[in-house]
Amino acid sequence: MPDLWTTEVSPNPADTPLAARLRPRSLAEVVGQSHILAEGKLLRRAILADQFSALILHGPPGTGKTTLARVIAAETTARFETLNATDANTAAVREKVEQARSWSKLRGERTILFVDELHRFSKNQQDVLLPHLEEGAIRFIGATTENPYYALNNALLSRSQLFQLESLTEPELCSLLESAISDERAFPENTISLTDEAACHFAQKADGDARKCLSALELAVLTSTENMEGVIEIDLSVAEESIQQKAIRYDAKGDEHYDTASALIKSIRGSDPDAALYWLAKMLHSGEDPRFIARRLVISASEDIGLADSGALRVALDAQRAFDFIGMPEGRIPLAHAAVYLATAPKSNAAYAGINAALSDVKSGKTLPVPVHLRTKTRKKLAKQAGKSDQELSYQYAHDYEGSYVPQAYLPEGRNYYTPTENGLEKRIKDRLDHLREKFLKSQ
Repeated sequence: MPDLWTTEVSPNPADTPLAARLRPRSLAEVVGQSHILAEGKLLRRAILADQFSALILHGPPGTGKTTLARVIAAETTARFETLNATDANTAAVREKVEQARSWSKLRGERTILFVDELHRFSKNQQDVLLPHLEEGAIRFIGATTENPYYALNNALLSRSQLFQLESLTEPELCSLLESAISDERAFPENTISLTDEAACHFAQKADGDARKCLSALELAVLTSTENMEGVIEIDLSVAEESIQQKAIRYDAKGDEHYDTASALIKSIRGSDPDAALYWLAKMLHSGEDPRFIARRLVISASEDIGLADSGALRVALDAQRAFDFIGMPEGRIPLAHAAVYLATAPKSNAAYAGINAALSDVKSGKTLPVPVHLRTKTRKKLAKQAGKSDQELSYQYAHDYEGSYVPQAYLPEGRNYYTPTENGLEKRIKDRLDHLREKFLKSQ
């Protein structure tokens, strides 16, 4: 009688997820990533020439990082060993390296060590890889969904070639689905009919993620029955039930957070309210902290609109206060109000540029002394003792003069930090300031 606790049962291929069953077996079967795998591209040349020591593949989930690592191993006929950094430790790395050395001595085979979720390794754990890469004990491929320049050690980056994988396009995902329904590894016991509308729906909702796309197809097939002709028909209605929620890639602490915030502000700066509303909606839908959004809007109101429309800052601050008062979901309305106002307002960064220029002078050691006539009475008394004339010591009170202006130096050197534009209300400021500056120059 078999021992239920020790007898091994061969795994049923059908129990393996469809995305795993359909992993490409060669470069020719890889869908997408033509920017690094097309004829003549560096990575393709390195693979075919079998000339690489360390690669780091980074990109969003479902873009094929693990798949590409396996394809590379197959193309180079190297042994393929894997670790996942979420549950591996330095001892596991050293064990894999020692195995690689043994295989190299006994059989002359080289080993590719693939570490998935590489960013999960601490800086010290990443350092463990360095000496083995230096001596060539292993060939290394790491995969990460994080920005490698933030998540990985500089020493590891300097020893590796970086390749970014991009989300698959909708046509590429449709091509993947078409191949899947005819591949003998997918559904060998079924005949599948997939309509163009269903394929397009899967591709759109998967949002560039091949794994999600294939998983949705698999769910649709496994939950459908054959028709009278023995065919499983996947039409739009079935597809809509199988993949309802679009995957939004958004890491509130990672690249998506900063990239999307950057897109929002640059859309406002570029006077595109439609784009501003889209990026605002993405951030809100993805769970971004609305207060972070409100702060960015307040900054933009001064940085990008400035004195071309001083009302922009009031609108942004009012939106921030309104959100704090009413919260979500209605809080999206004042935030949208502010985003559209800022995007459609005239633009000027003159005040922002001015403070940056002044700070640059201060930081570079060009600190200027306060003119004597602007100093406190005590300082003036000391200046008089040092031989300063009454004229040099005399401060002229602007409100005692017509138009509340009197030509008088407020800097010991003639420097202009603020150069107003002719955009929006700032044109009026420019006209007045030009007049006052000309009047000052004539008085000298």
